[in-house]
Amino acid sequence: MSASDDRPPASLRKPTARTPQIVKVPTTRFLMIDGTGDIGSDAHREAVTALYGLAYPVKFAARKKLHLSYKVAELEGLYWHDGDSTGFDPADRRALAWTLMISIPDEVTAEFVEDVRAKVATKKDIPRLADVRVQTFSEGKSVQMLHVGAYSQEAPTIARLVAWAANGHFELTGRHHEIYLGDPNRATTEKLKTVVRYPVRKVKK
Repeated sequence: MSASDDRPPASLRKPTARTPQIVKVPTTRFLMIDGTGDIGSDAHREAVTALYGLAYPVKFAARKKLHLSYKVAELEGLYWHDGDSTGFDPADRRALAWTLMISIPDEVTAEFVEDVRAKVATKKDIPRLADVRVQTFSEGKSVQMLHVGAYSQEAPTIARLVAWAANGHFELTGRHHEIYLGDPNRATTEKLKTVVRYPVRKVKK
């Protein structure tokens, strides 16, 4: 059986448009972990390892015990500056707070994840494994576009996206959101693909 996947469709998780678009993002269940520090720092990498260290065993257990087949989804991240719940300056990534996450099907319950986590913990020593949680997340109406290139060169893409939203009389209502497409260990820097997204609402002229 395949998952009755209520996660965002492929058009949202893997868009091809390098121009801003308004999209509607459904409420989605995630594996999540929080932290602080620069993107790519030791703390960030440790959190990524914990997420994948649970996401893959959960996938394999779901296929065996729930007869549920699905692919491990893309890594995503919400970023803001520590002390500012929504602000994000792409030029200053030293004092970041973040939530990293990987979406999972609704059929995979928190209790199921806990059972898998306990078994993983007896076999592997994964720092921060215990900090990964199951949580739903809602963005609703959002603006997003695809950035191609190095993560450190996202500033023009972000500025273009924010300006486009403002010109269309949309107000940003939530945190800077990135979705990482592909493997940075395999793709060359200039070919890295990242979805940049912000939840928005229409404001009166």
